[in-house]
Amino acid sequence: MKEAIDSFLDYLAVEKGFSENTIVAYRNDLHQLAGFVEEEAAKRGTIPPWAAFDRQAMLSYLLELKGRGYAATTIARKVAAVKSFFGFMVAEGVIKDNPTRGVSSTKVGKSLPKPISIAQVHRLLEQPTKQSTPEAKRDRAMLELLYATGMRASELVSLNLADLDTEGGYVRCFGKGHKERLIPIYERAVLAVKEYLTEARPHLAHDSEEKALFLNRRGERLTRQGLWQILKGYAKSAELGAEITPHTLRHSFATHMLSGGADLRSVQELLGHANISTTQVYTHLTTEHIRRAYEKSHPRAK
Repeated sequence: MKEAIDSFLDYLAVEKGFSENTIVAYRNDLHQLAGFVEEEAAKRGTIPPWAAFDRQAMLSYLLELKGRGYAATTIARKVAAVKSFFGFMVAEGVIKDNPTRGVSSTKVGKSLPKPISIAQVHRLLEQPTKQSTPEAKRDRAMLELLYATGMRASELVSLNLADLDTEGGYVRCFGKGHKERLIPIYERAVLAVKEYLTEARPHLAHDSEEKALFLNRRGERLTRQGLWQILKGYAKSAELGAEITPHTLRHSFATHMLSGGADLRSVQELLGHANISTTQVYTHLTTEHIRRAYEKSHPRAK
Protein backbone atom coordinates (compact mmCIF):
# COMPACT_ATOMS: atom_id res chain seq x y z
CA MET A 1 0.00 0.00 0.00
CA LYS A 2 2.87 2.35 0.81
CA GLU A 3 4.28 1.92 -2.72
CA ALA A 4 1.17 3.53 -4.20
CA ILE A 5 1.51 6.47 -1.80
CA ASP A 6 5.16 6.94 -2.72
CA SER A 7 4.26 6.95 -6.42
CA PHE A 8 1.61 9.62 -5.77
CA LEU A 9 4.03 11.78 -3.78
CA ASP A 10 6.55 11.56 -6.62
CA TYR A 11 3.80 12.76 -8.96
CA LEU A 12 3.02 15.73 -6.71
CA ALA A 13 6.67 16.72 -6.58
CA VAL A 14 7.46 16.22 -10.27
CA GLU A 15 4.20 17.04 -12.04
CA LYS A 16 2.55 19.51 -9.70
CA GLY A 17 5.65 21.15 -8.28
CA PHE A 18 4.46 20.92 -4.66
CA SER A 19 6.86 22.15 -2.00
CA GLU A 20 8.69 19.80 0.33
CA ASN A 21 6.54 20.90 3.29
CA THR A 22 3.35 20.15 1.37
CA ILE A 23 4.70 16.73 0.35
CA VAL A 24 5.44 15.94 3.99
CA ALA A 25 1.88 16.93 4.98
CA TYR A 26 0.40 14.72 2.24
CA ARG A 27 2.65 11.83 3.27
CA ASN A 28 1.51 12.07 6.89
CA ASP A 29 -2.16 12.28 5.91
CA LEU A 30 -1.99 9.32 3.54
CA HIS A 31 0.03 7.16 5.91
CA GLN A 32 -2.69 7.85 8.48
CA LEU A 33 -5.25 6.62 5.94
CA ALA A 34 -3.15 3.52 5.24
CA GLY A 35 -2.94 2.85 8.99
CA PHE A 36 -6.73 3.07 9.26
CA VAL A 37 -7.18 0.64 6.35
CA GLU A 38 -4.69 -1.82 7.87
CA GLU A 39 -6.37 -1.66 11.28
CA GLU A 40 -9.79 -2.30 9.76
CA ALA A 41 -8.41 -5.15 7.67
CA ALA A 42 -6.68 -6.72 10.68
CA LYS A 43 -10.09 -7.14 12.28
CA ARG A 44 -11.02 -9.38 9.35
CA GLY A 45 -7.64 -11.07 9.13
CA THR A 46 -6.76 -9.72 5.66
CA ILE A 47 -5.07 -6.66 4.19
CA PRO A 48 -6.98 -5.75 1.02
CA PRO A 49 -5.56 -3.74 -1.92
CA TRP A 50 -6.53 -0.13 -2.48
CA ALA A 51 -9.16 -1.32 -4.98
CA ALA A 52 -11.15 -2.75 -2.06
CA PHE A 53 -11.40 0.67 -0.40
CA ASP A 54 -14.93 1.75 -1.29
CA ARG A 55 -17.25 4.66 -0.53
CA GLN A 56 -18.45 3.06 2.69
CA ALA A 57 -14.84 2.72 3.86
CA MET A 58 -14.28 6.39 3.04
CA LEU A 59 -17.29 7.43 5.09
CA SER A 60 -16.01 5.30 7.98
CA TYR A 61 -12.66 7.07 7.72
CA LEU A 62 -14.42 10.44 7.89
CA LEU A 63 -16.17 9.37 11.08
CA GLU A 64 -12.80 8.25 12.45
CA LEU A 65 -11.29 11.68 11.78
CA LYS A 66 -14.21 13.50 13.36
CA GLY A 67 -14.08 11.17 16.36
CA ARG A 68 -10.48 12.19 17.01
CA GLY A 69 -11.54 15.78 17.51
CA TYR A 70 -9.62 17.32 14.63
CA ALA A 71 -10.46 20.88 13.64
CA ALA A 72 -12.68 21.27 10.58
CA THR A 73 -9.80 22.77 8.58
CA THR A 74 -7.55 19.81 9.44
CA ILE A 75 -10.21 17.32 8.37
CA ALA A 76 -10.71 19.28 5.14
CA ARG A 77 -6.98 19.08 4.41
CA LYS A 78 -6.85 15.35 5.11
CA VAL A 79 -9.90 14.68 2.93
CA ALA A 80 -8.41 16.80 0.14
CA ALA A 81 -5.24 14.70 0.30
CA VAL A 82 -7.23 11.46 0.10
CA LYS A 83 -9.38 12.73 -2.79
CA SER A 84 -6.27 13.76 -4.73
CA PHE A 85 -4.65 10.40 -4.02
CA PHE A 86 -7.56 8.34 -5.31
CA GLY A 87 -8.01 10.67 -8.28
CA PHE A 88 -4.39 9.90 -9.17
CA MET A 89 -4.96 6.17 -8.71
CA VAL A 90 -7.89 6.23 -11.14
CA ALA A 91 -5.93 8.28 -13.68
CA GLU A 92 -3.02 5.82 -13.47
CA GLY A 93 -5.36 2.85 -13.94
CA VAL A 94 -4.51 1.32 -10.54
CA ILE A 95 -8.17 1.34 -9.50
CA LYS A 96 -11.34 1.65 -11.56
CA ASP A 97 -13.69 3.58 -9.27
CA ASN A 98 -12.93 6.58 -7.07
CA PRO A 99 -14.30 5.92 -3.55
CA THR A 100 -14.22 9.65 -2.74
CA ARG A 101 -16.53 10.67 -5.58
CA GLY A 102 -19.37 12.72 -4.13
CA VAL A 103 -17.65 13.11 -0.77
CA SER A 104 -17.73 16.81 0.03
CA SER A 105 -14.82 18.67 1.52
CA THR A 106 -13.97 22.30 2.17
CA LYS A 107 -11.97 23.70 -0.71
CA VAL A 108 -8.69 25.30 0.19
CA GLY A 109 -7.49 28.23 -1.90
CA LYS A 110 -4.66 27.38 -4.26
CA SER A 111 -1.46 29.37 -4.19
CA LEU A 112 -0.24 30.93 -7.40
CA PRO A 113 2.36 28.96 -9.36
CA LYS A 114 5.92 30.20 -9.03
CA PRO A 115 7.73 30.80 -12.32
CA ILE A 116 11.33 31.88 -12.61
CA SER A 117 12.65 34.79 -14.67
CA ILE A 118 13.90 34.50 -18.24
CA ALA A 119 17.43 35.13 -16.99
CA GLN A 120 17.09 32.29 -14.48
CA VAL A 121 15.74 29.98 -17.17
CA HIS A 122 18.74 30.72 -19.36
CA ARG A 123 21.08 30.05 -16.44
CA LEU A 124 19.39 26.70 -15.87
CA LEU A 125 19.52 25.73 -19.55
CA GLU A 126 23.23 26.55 -19.68
CA GLN A 127 24.17 23.97 -17.04
CA PRO A 128 24.14 20.82 -19.25
CA THR A 129 26.26 22.59 -21.89
CA LYS A 130 29.18 22.58 -19.44
CA GLN A 131 29.62 18.85 -20.09
CA SER A 132 29.90 16.81 -23.28
CA THR A 133 28.66 13.41 -22.07
CA PRO A 134 25.70 11.64 -23.72
CA GLU A 135 23.70 12.24 -20.54
CA ALA A 136 24.45 15.98 -20.62
CA LYS A 137 23.37 16.24 -24.26
CA ARG A 138 20.17 14.39 -23.38
CA ASP A 139 19.56 16.68 -20.41
CA ARG A 140 20.05 19.80 -22.50
CA ALA A 141 17.51 18.53 -25.04
CA MET A 142 15.01 17.72 -22.30
CA LEU A 143 15.28 21.06 -20.54
CA GLU A 144 15.08 22.98 -23.81
CA LEU A 145 11.96 21.03 -24.80
CA LEU A 146 10.31 21.55 -21.43
CA TYR A 147 10.72 25.30 -21.65
CA ALA A 148 10.00 25.51 -25.38
CA THR A 149 6.69 23.63 -25.09
CA GLY A 150 5.41 23.93 -21.52
CA MET A 151 4.85 20.17 -21.47
CA ARG A 152 4.17 18.31 -18.26
CA ALA A 153 6.94 16.00 -17.04
CA SER A 154 4.80 12.93 -17.77
CA GLU A 155 4.22 14.15 -21.32
CA LEU A 156 7.94 14.69 -21.90
CA VAL A 157 9.07 11.27 -20.67
CA SER A 158 6.23 9.62 -22.64
CA LEU A 159 7.50 11.00 -25.95
CA ASN A 160 8.53 8.50 -28.61
CA LEU A 161 10.89 9.08 -31.51
CA ALA A 162 7.94 9.27 -33.89
CA ASP A 163 6.41 12.16 -31.92
CA LEU A 164 9.14 14.59 -32.89
CA ASP A 165 9.48 16.39 -36.22
CA THR A 166 12.75 18.31 -36.13
CA GLU A 167 12.42 19.41 -39.75
CA GLY A 168 8.93 20.80 -39.26
CA GLY A 169 9.82 22.17 -35.82
CA TYR A 170 7.06 20.65 -33.72
CA VAL A 171 6.38 17.89 -31.23
CA ARG A 172 3.26 15.80 -30.70
CA CYS A 173 2.27 14.93 -27.16
CA PHE A 174 -0.67 13.35 -25.44
CA GLY A 175 -2.02 15.11 -22.37
CA LYS A 176 -4.73 14.36 -19.85
CA GLY A 177 -7.54 12.26 -21.27
CA HIS A 178 -5.09 11.14 -23.98
CA LYS A 179 -5.82 14.35 -25.88
CA GLU A 180 -3.31 14.96 -28.65
CA ARG A 181 -1.79 18.36 -29.33
CA LEU A 182 0.95 19.63 -31.62
CA ILE A 183 3.36 22.17 -30.15
CA PRO A 184 5.83 24.24 -32.20
CA ILE A 185 9.38 24.40 -30.86
CA TYR A 186 11.94 27.13 -31.41
CA GLU A 187 15.20 26.59 -33.28
CA ARG A 188 17.45 26.40 -30.22
CA ALA A 189 15.41 23.49 -28.85
CA VAL A 190 15.37 21.79 -32.26
CA LEU A 191 19.15 21.99 -32.47
CA ALA A 192 19.54 20.58 -28.94
CA VAL A 193 17.28 17.64 -29.79
CA LYS A 194 19.08 16.98 -33.09
CA GLU A 195 22.42 16.92 -31.27
CA TYR A 196 21.00 14.47 -28.74
CA LEU A 197 19.59 12.19 -31.44
CA THR A 198 22.80 12.05 -33.47
CA GLU A 199 25.51 12.26 -30.82
CA ALA A 200 24.04 10.95 -27.55
CA ARG A 201 21.03 8.66 -27.91
CA PRO A 202 22.95 6.01 -29.90
CA HIS A 203 25.30 5.66 -26.91
CA LEU A 204 22.38 5.27 -24.49
CA ALA A 205 20.21 2.93 -26.57
CA HIS A 206 20.85 -0.77 -25.91
CA ASP A 207 17.96 -1.91 -28.08
CA SER A 208 17.52 -0.70 -31.64
CA GLU A 209 13.77 -1.29 -31.30
CA GLU A 210 13.39 1.07 -28.34
CA LYS A 211 10.82 3.74 -29.24
CA ALA A 212 11.28 6.08 -26.26
CA LEU A 213 12.84 9.44 -27.09
CA PHE A 214 14.66 10.02 -23.81
CA LEU A 215 16.60 7.12 -22.31
CA ASN A 216 18.40 6.49 -19.03
CA ARG A 217 21.81 4.84 -18.69
CA ARG A 218 20.20 1.39 -18.87
CA GLY A 219 18.74 2.21 -22.25
CA GLU A 220 15.21 2.35 -20.87
CA ARG A 221 12.62 5.12 -20.97
CA LEU A 222 13.48 7.85 -18.48
CA THR A 223 10.96 8.16 -15.64
CA ARG A 224 9.34 11.24 -14.11
CA GLN A 225 11.36 10.68 -10.97
CA GLY A 226 14.56 10.41 -13.01
CA LEU A 227 13.78 13.70 -14.76
CA TRP A 228 13.10 15.39 -11.43
CA GLN A 229 16.41 14.25 -9.95
CA ILE A 230 18.28 15.46 -13.03
CA LEU A 231 16.63 18.86 -12.87
CA LYS A 232 17.31 19.21 -9.15
CA GLY A 233 21.01 18.74 -9.82
CA TYR A 234 21.11 21.44 -12.48
CA ALA A 235 18.98 23.81 -10.40
CA LYS A 236 21.51 23.45 -7.59
CA SER A 237 24.40 24.13 -9.97
CA ALA A 238 22.60 27.21 -11.24
CA GLU A 239 21.97 28.33 -7.63
CA LEU A 240 18.21 28.51 -8.19
CA GLY A 241 17.14 26.84 -4.96
CA ALA A 242 15.57 23.52 -4.04
CA GLU A 243 12.00 24.36 -5.12
CA ILE A 244 12.69 24.06 -8.87
CA THR A 245 10.75 21.19 -10.50
CA PRO A 246 9.85 20.28 -14.10
CA HIS A 247 6.54 22.05 -13.49
CA THR A 248 8.46 25.25 -12.76
CA LEU A 249 9.47 25.38 -16.42
CA ARG A 250 5.83 24.85 -17.43
CA HIS A 251 4.80 27.78 -15.22
CA SER A 252 7.62 29.89 -16.61
CA PHE A 253 6.73 29.02 -20.22
CA ALA A 254 3.12 30.15 -19.71
CA THR A 255 4.03 33.32 -17.83
CA HIS A 256 6.68 34.39 -20.31
CA MET A 257 4.39 33.67 -23.29
CA LEU A 258 1.65 35.89 -21.87
CA SER A 259 4.15 38.59 -20.88
CA GLY A 260 5.42 38.54 -24.45
CA GLY A 261 1.97 39.27 -25.85
CA ALA A 262 0.58 35.78 -26.61
CA ASP A 263 -3.19 35.55 -26.33
CA LEU A 264 -4.81 33.48 -23.59
CA ARG A 265 -6.51 30.98 -25.93
CA SER A 266 -3.26 30.14 -27.68
CA VAL A 267 -1.47 29.51 -24.38
CA GLN A 268 -4.40 27.40 -23.22
CA GLU A 269 -4.07 25.18 -26.31
CA LEU A 270 -0.30 24.89 -25.93
CA LEU A 271 -0.60 23.87 -22.28
CA GLY A 272 -3.46 21.46 -22.94
CA HIS A 273 -5.76 23.02 -20.35
CA ALA A 274 -9.37 21.84 -20.62
CA ASN A 275 -10.67 25.07 -19.05
CA ILE A 276 -9.38 28.55 -19.82
CA SER A 277 -9.88 29.46 -16.14
CA THR A 278 -6.83 27.31 -15.38
CA THR A 279 -4.76 29.31 -17.83
CA GLN A 280 -6.06 32.62 -16.49
CA VAL A 281 -4.05 32.06 -13.30
CA TYR A 282 -0.99 33.12 -15.26
CA THR A 283 -2.51 36.48 -16.15
CA HIS A 284 -2.38 37.33 -12.44
CA LEU A 285 1.32 36.53 -12.46
CA THR A 286 2.05 38.76 -15.44
CA THR A 287 0.00 41.60 -13.94
CA GLU A 288 1.89 41.29 -10.67
CA HIS A 289 5.20 41.26 -12.54
CA ILE A 290 4.30 44.46 -14.38
CA ARG A 291 3.18 46.14 -11.14
CA ARG A 292 6.41 45.28 -9.35
CA ALA A 293 8.53 46.46 -12.28
CA TYR A 294 6.66 49.77 -12.33
CA GLU A 295 7.03 50.26 -8.59
CA LYS A 296 10.73 49.48 -8.82
CA SER A 297 11.22 52.20 -11.43
CA HIS A 298 8.78 54.60 -9.73
CA PRO A 299 9.40 54.30 -5.96
CA ARG A 300 6.91 57.05 -5.11
CA ALA A 301 4.10 55.12 -6.79
CA LYS A 302 4.01 52.52 -4.00
